[in-house]
Amino acid sequence: MKSAVILFPGLNRDRDMLAALEKITGHKPHAIWHGDAELPKVDLVVVPGGFSYGDYLRAGAIAARSPALAEVKKHADAGGLTLGVCNGFQILTEAGLLPGALMRNRDLKFLCKTIHLKAENTTSAFTNQYAEAPVFPCPIAHHDGNYQVDPDGLKELQDNDRIAFRYCDADGNTSQAANPNGSIDNIAGILNKRGNVLGMMPHPENLIEKAHGGIQGRFIFESLVKAVA
Repeated sequence: MKSAVILFPGLNRDRDMLAALEKITGHKPHAIWHGDAELPKVDLVVVPGGFSYGDYLRAGAIAARSPALAEVKKHADAGGLTLGVCNGFQILTEAGLLPGALMRNRDLKFLCKTIHLKAENTTSAFTNQYAEAPVFPCPIAHHDGNYQVDPDGLKELQDNDRIAFRYCDADGNTSQAANPNGSIDNIAGILNKRGNVLGMMPHPENLIEKAHGGIQGRFIFESLVKAVA
């Protein structure tokens, strides 16, 4: 699987994503600077996490208007696989590739810890390897991870199996008590209508080695490899 990672000033998880993709796919990803107005032909484009432009205007708002994101949109509109993690999720919503918005965390505090996720959709290109073990621990690191969408938008996500991940406890029970940031319906990740774009707040690229405390983050990348095989 050939991939590309978009680079912005202020990101801090781009190297983690580049390393994870190379380790799992066996191919060195292209590193694309945000000012580039051309993408190589790849199967997957990733917008990684961090704080693009320092989140000075609104998380992801400036990055969403970069030349590279215009090319990412063309890639996604043509059916190309697109993944946004943390700040990348924020950027994809700001760019209109995914519905809703990421607001300040419920307690107005930056969160950096391990939580539990439940893969609610285990048939997508991003999640097909989670069918046998949908509940897993995963690290988060964000200040604006409170996903919100209007009632009609939420119903659309629920009715069409577009909620990829929800926050849960270690037993897979979803609730606001297990929700670290206040996201509506405990949403941690969503898919677009076509199923080729995923945005999620937790960091699967930091859960691919046993030294990380688990390897379940690999399943997203392994799902993608299977999807394009």
